[in-house]
Amino acid sequence: MTYVQFKNITKHYGSEVALSNFSLEIASGELVSILGPSGCGKTTALRILAGFIEPTDGSLLVNGQEILELPAAKRGYGMVFQSYSLFPNMTTFENIEFPLKLRKTDATARIKRVNELLDLINMAEHANKFPHQLSGGQQQRIALARALALEPPILLLDEPLSALDATVRDQLRDEIRSLQKRLGITTVFVTHDQQEAMAISDRVAVMRSGQVEQVGSPKELYQNPRNSFVAKFVGTSNQIESIRIGQAWKVLGSTVSGPEGFDTGIAFIRPEDITITASPGGVAVIEEISFLGSFTRVFISIDKNRVIADLQISEADKFSVGQQVELTIRDANPLIEAMGI
Repeated sequence: MTYVQFKNITKHYGSEVALSNFSLEIASGELVSILGPSGCGKTTALRILAGFIEPTDGSLLVNGQEILELPAAKRGYGMVFQSYSLFPNMTTFENIEFPLKLRKTDATARIKRVNELLDLINMAEHANKFPHQLSGGQQQRIALARALALEPPILLLDEPLSALDATVRDQLRDEIRSLQKRLGITTVFVTHDQQEAMAISDRVAVMRSGQVEQVGSPKELYQNPRNSFVAKFVGTSNQIESIRIGQAWKVLGSTVSGPEGFDTGIAFIRPEDITITASPGGVAVIEEISFLGSFTRVFISIDKNRVIADLQISEADKFSVGQQVELTIRDANPLIEAMGI
């Protein structure tokens, strides 16, 4: 089992700062996603761990040992890229076998290992096919199996699902998570897709501008975002102007607890935490109702703002476009930040 520690890693490209005091700990057997927008430094962090990039400053420990001086080939980590990077002139079997040949593994052991991996990814029937004969999802499974061939201590996944269509992406995401849990391999998964990160991870590190904004379980990040960036990047949030009255805050029709030190702010409220009540004298008006399968999304205008509420289908059926309503919130302690932050 392998434990990883990034300690104050900084990476400069000339005057550009890709990472700034980036610190993150990953427990043995844990799957941690590094999540953030393009250019935030998440892939740079992954490539430093892989050994492809040298940081400008900082320390990188694996099982308590500094590894920055260790070349990538000596680290022996498995890596899967966005592009499948398969050899087009090799069959499925040969692609998976390739790193074992480089390691000069005995032929009998190679065949045994490749067949084990083919069974693991449910691709045994495609062993003799070439990459062009396979779907994108099948090719990515082969890339994953090849990365696992040498039983690496760490698996690195650099946006491996982004080139796939939605249905295949969801299926392969679930397969990767199931496989990772079965093998117990320490895994770092880089993505810009918050839904992907939430679905697959033990913990998620949300990044912005080369730094970690918050690390936590998907549930922690969603229910208790540390700041407005995390609230907006992880899931959907209403941004509602609020005022402090005495020791409490007025948010829509509710009085809630909140921070001190400023009197006007923005409250970040999840759509499912909005409660709608029919009221002929209500100041809010339903503008649009969208059926989204497992829930219904209701768009409401109030005080020149547009609020989104997600309701159970049976509950949403009680309302209609143009209806006047009152809005309250379920969360008694929402994130509230000063305006202008």
